[in-house]
Amino acid sequence: MSGTGFGRLVRFLGASLARMFGGRALAAAEAEARAADARLREAIDLLPEGVVFLDAQGRYVLWNKRYAEIYHRSADLFSPEARLADTLRMGVARGDYPEAVGREEAWLAARLDKLANPTGERHEQRLADGRWLMIEERRTSDGGVVGLRVDITEMKRQAAALEDALHRVEVASRAKSDFLSDMSHALRTPLNGVMGLAQALEATELSPRQRTLAQEILASARELDGLVGGLLDYGDAAHEADAAPAALPSTVEAAPLRILAADDNPTNRKVLELMLGAAGAEVVSVENGREAVEAWRAGGFDLVLMDLRMPVMDGLAAIRAIRKAEGAGLPRAPIIVISANTSPDDLAASASAGADRHIAKPVRAETLFEAISAVL
Repeated sequence: MSGTGFGRLVRFLGASLARMFGGRALAAAEAEARAADARLREAIDLLPEGVVFLDAQGRYVLWNKRYAEIYHRSADLFSPEARLADTLRMGVARGDYPEAVGREEAWLAARLDKLANPTGERHEQRLADGRWLMIEERRTSDGGVVGLRVDITEMKRQAAALEDALHRVEVASRAKSDFLSDMSHALRTPLNGVMGLAQALEATELSPRQRTLAQEILASARELDGLVGGLLDYGDAAHEADAAPAALPSTVEAAPLRILAADDNPTNRKVLELMLGAAGAEVVSVENGREAVEAWRAGGFDLVLMDLRMPVMDGLAAIRAIRKAEGAGLPRAPIIVISANTSPDDLAASASAGADRHIAKPVRAETLFEAISAVL
């Protein structure tokens, strides 16, 4: 602890009182001034924050014990004749300020600018031992500076812990979404085959007994679809559930179309071929997104039906590739996504990639033809 302001005050008061009251008054005044000085220093030392007073030239006037503890690597430089600016320069040279490493002059210039213009604006400072400080400096009435240093290391640690916890929650949320998406795909893909083939079977010439069995298969499949939707918290609204039996149309807008269908599941490809073939459309099926892009580049298709989860190239990448090729001069392709994944994120991803519609598996004939009619 050191300071010159109070010493000068004591000498001034002593000289003045000596002239007025003589030796005894002088001694009493000096004793009182020393006592006041000691009380003030003790009060400042008891503060839990670091406090420093500078004169108008930036020299140390007074600092408390906490300030010296915070800057223990530089405490040997504190003296009434020293300037804080010089201590900062020495600290930079010693490596006391990690953020200054590699940009010493720029860091020092910015710090000295704040010191020369102490507006009270708070800023942070990291020390070599890993601690973080909050610094606040203000101008005093005599042109000096009073500075406050608060150790915020624990606050920083807690903030980092909170950020880490929030990140873990976000990761867990993504994992949950991925799990639901995987479950949706795993359950609805075979269910799509069951419902599609049952619908195709129902549209053929059947005996009354056979038609009843086909309708029971469809009813059971729809009930299972509803259960799957509830389990995955998607519900039936995403794919416009309809409890009424669906009959395949014989002539619709699909009749003159040449359609490219991409799906890695052979049963699902068969379902689309049966549905569209019954309506008179020509269907070319491929197993992955890359084959879909290559087939589309060859030309001659009126419509693309695209699954999302496929090997080699997924549906979203294939849609983006087709849209990019269209920008180079190919005609625009109406694209309908047919996927077991129907979460809001999946719908948004399809739209962002460039799909015109997104319908859910298990796909129903009436839903498929409504989508085709809409995009055409």
